[in-house]
Amino acid sequence: MPHTQTAIPKMSWEDWVRALDLHTHSQVGQLMGGISPIQSTLVYLDWLMHLMISPGKQLDIVKRSADDVTLAVNRLVQGGIDSARHDHEADAPVQAGCAHPLPLPVHDRRFASPAWQNWPFNVYAQSFQVLEHVWHQATSCVPGLNHRHEAMANFAARQWMDIVNPANIPWMNPEVLQTTAKEGGMNLLRGAHNWSDDTQRMVRGLPAAGTEQFKIGHDVATTPGKVVFRNDLIELIQYSPTTDKVQAEPVLIVPAWIMKYYILDLSPQNSLVKYLVDQGHTVFMISWKNPTAEDRNKGLDDYRTHGVMAALDTVSQILPERKVHGVGYCLGGTLMMITAATMGRDGDKRLASMTLFAAQGDFTEAGELLLFINESEVDLIEAMMAEQGFLKGTQMAGAFTLLHSNDLVWSRAMKNYLLGERDHPNDLMAWNADTTRMPYRMHSEYLHKLFLHNDLSAGRYEVNGQPIWFTDIRVPCFAVGTVSDHVAPWKSVYKLHLLPLDVTFALTSGGHNAGIVSEPGHKGRHFQLHHRPPTEAYTSPERWQAEVPHQEGSWWPAWQNWLVQHSSGLTAPPSMGVPGSKRRLPDAPGSYVQQE
Repeated sequence: MPHTQTAIPKMSWEDWVRALDLHTHSQVGQLMGGISPIQSTLVYLDWLMHLMISPGKQLDIVKRSADDVTLAVNRLVQGGIDSARHDHEADAPVQAGCAHPLPLPVHDRRFASPAWQNWPFNVYAQSFQVLEHVWHQATSCVPGLNHRHEAMANFAARQWMDIVNPANIPWMNPEVLQTTAKEGGMNLLRGAHNWSDDTQRMVRGLPAAGTEQFKIGHDVATTPGKVVFRNDLIELIQYSPTTDKVQAEPVLIVPAWIMKYYILDLSPQNSLVKYLVDQGHTVFMISWKNPTAEDRNKGLDDYRTHGVMAALDTVSQILPERKVHGVGYCLGGTLMMITAATMGRDGDKRLASMTLFAAQGDFTEAGELLLFINESEVDLIEAMMAEQGFLKGTQMAGAFTLLHSNDLVWSRAMKNYLLGERDHPNDLMAWNADTTRMPYRMHSEYLHKLFLHNDLSAGRYEVNGQPIWFTDIRVPCFAVGTVSDHVAPWKSVYKLHLLPLDVTFALTSGGHNAGIVSEPGHKGRHFQLHHRPPTEAYTSPERWQAEVPHQEGSWWPAWQNWLVQHSSGLTAPPSMGVPGSKRRLPDAPGSYVQQE
């Protein structure tokens, strides 16, 4: 039998050159965790060279450093770093700024333990704070320095300072020394075991320790329901009613595809889905498929058409001639804005309202996450995706971890590896460890069209060959921003007020996730709420925050009342699923959410 050889397709010189560059950039991206070494070098050189030709700035740094040293010595003499523990103004973290240079923090929660007030640990803490403040001054307000590069330099300085923080150095941390002496070093032995366990889990791709106790469909995502539609991108879940009567207009929730939907259906006590169902709402939830290399060519418009519109069409089959309350979370909220604007432009009147949870339409002020999105970074990310067909969740997690490095890296390392204490994950932490992937084409379009070029807010974003604009949205809006959000800063979410829309805005305590998962009865929660009709004059976010009164508790009831106000009354619960459909689909939580 003659031997046959598989024909190898010939590549043009241009294709070969591009393939070589893609492979090289992909390897660099893999090695550097998606962080561009070129961009980092350019930032460093820009900062250093501008600082070198600014003798006035150098003298100012020296003067302020001397002032800081004097202040630190005075505090040590007067009795320690924690003498004014309840000074809330000084409790703020060090941030970049020129108009009002920040003083040394009186109360730094990294040194909150009383043990840090004793010699020599109080000297360590005060010396570190002086050094940290010196670097803050050195990377802020350098004449001629690119504004974006200044923010990146300031951010990088904070990351490096965290490494030399005495709280993270065993022989300089009084808590570690006391625990080691008390336990005869057993804490370090347990810590070594914890480190070994975490390393093995990371290498084998296993979830973080303790998160395996939260099983989907058993401990989380337990609200009863049924998958009523499935295609190659989504499963649509309809939840079973728990009341005799329901609001006529159903709620369709569009979560971000960067996360699994059950952040809104965690344990029964903090499930937003269960809360809505128990309040008499018919709730539908999109559960996104976790993409593989086969989905590499799915783009943003596929997520709109095969995602939101396919779900909306199914809801309309189950509840014909009923309008729908559209809800979007994070990227799902951005997609909901695109969908609502497209529907408004095209005369599709099926939406009754639009709700946005920590979602942005304008990315010009998208917070510190923008530090990781530039042409150089995107090139590396695209190269990695081109070879894989998708971006792994672990490849995205690094940037989010850096935004909270003190909480997610250093304090966790001290607790687990130096004190020998194991974390006790809750349902939100378990969800956070359950990462998803992003298909190549969609994520590339998202980074270029939305983050880098801001096409949506500039009126350049096209759907079906025609641009859409926010004023095409024809329904009232409810938007939620969270005070501590690093992913979608609340002032960026607030920009909806720049448009002639009917906007009700809620600003709640917490961050991007914990501020949304803010169930009634959760201690320490508070929010501000204000309705602005289209005819009301614009108010700056700073003035809004200063003037709108605070309300204690969860914002969920306020939003639920808003939904009722924009509904047409009570009716009997609808059938479960499309009438007459013989397609056999699983019960909630479905199969897509189980994909690894």
